[in-house]
Amino acid sequence: MILILRKTLAALVACAALLVAAPAVAQFEARTAADVVQVSFLPGWRLPNGNHMAAVQITLAPGWKTYWRAPGEGGVPTVISLTEAQGVTGMSIHWPRPQVFIANGMRSIGYRGSVILPVEFSLDNHGPVSVTGQIDLGVCLDVCMPVTLDLAGLLPVQTDRVGEIGRALSDRPLTAGEAGAGHATCSVEPIADGLRVTVSVNVPPTGNDETVVVEHRNSDVWVSEAMTRREGNTVRGTADVVPPDHGPFAMNRSDLRITVIGSQMAVELDGCTG
Repeated sequence: MILILRKTLAALVACAALLVAAPAVAQFEARTAADVVQVSFLPGWRLPNGNHMAAVQITLAPGWKTYWRAPGEGGVPTVISLTEAQGVTGMSIHWPRPQVFIANGMRSIGYRGSVILPVEFSLDNHGPVSVTGQIDLGVCLDVCMPVTLDLAGLLPVQTDRVGEIGRALSDRPLTAGEAGAGHATCSVEPIADGLRVTVSVNVPPTGNDETVVVEHRNSDVWVSEAMTRREGNTVRGTADVVPPDHGPFAMNRSDLRITVIGSQMAVELDGCTG
C-alpha cells in the first residue's frame, strides 16, 4: 500500500544536482541526515469507527524545511509506503496547514522546524496491528538532501486521544463551511497539451501571500503552479492541467482539489462547478 505525492519536473531537476541519498543516511558538505532530520512514529488511538489515528513526527534542525503533499516547483515530493501492515486496508494523511516559501525565484510549499503528519489507517482487525514501512522526503536549507528513513510501530487498541496528534489535526486547512467560503467555480479552455483551468472562489482573506494550489486526484496528471490574484472577496487561480499523453482530455471538475493558503489560515475545497 503506497501513498505517493506527484513529482514535478522542476523538483526532479533540482534534485539531479544533489547527492543521492543512501537508504537511511545522506551526506552533503559534512551534513548527514541524522544531523538535520529525525522521524518517529506516534502510535495514536483507535477511533470509534474502527479506524486508527496515528502520526509521523518529523523534527528538523533550525532553518531546515520539508514539504507538503503538493510541494511546488521548488519542492521535493514526499512518499510514505508500507512494507508490512497485515490488517490495514487503507491509509490517508491529514496534512496540517503548510507554509509557502520563495527561494531563488521558485515556490515551494511545506513545513519548517517540526511537523506532525496524522495518518489514519483503515483496519479489518480489532486487535493491535504492527506496521512497517519507510518515508522518502526532501529536507532543504541552502542545499537539499533526499532522505529515506525506516518507519515501524504498533497500532494499539487504546482509545485515549493523543494531544499532540489532536493539535495537528486541528491545524488542518478549513473546509468551505468552516471558513465561510462559497463554492468554487472553474472555467476550462483547451491548450496544446491539456487544459487551462481558472478557479474562482469567494473566500475571506487568508493572510499575506495568498496562494491557490490546484491538484488533480490522479497523480499521473500534472498540474502547474497556479497564478493567483484576489479581487475583493474573490480569489482566482489559473493553472495548466496536463495528462500523461499531453493532449486534450475530458476532465471531471470533481477530480480537482483547490486549496487557498495564506499566512493566517488555509481553506480546502473539493471539486468545482462550471
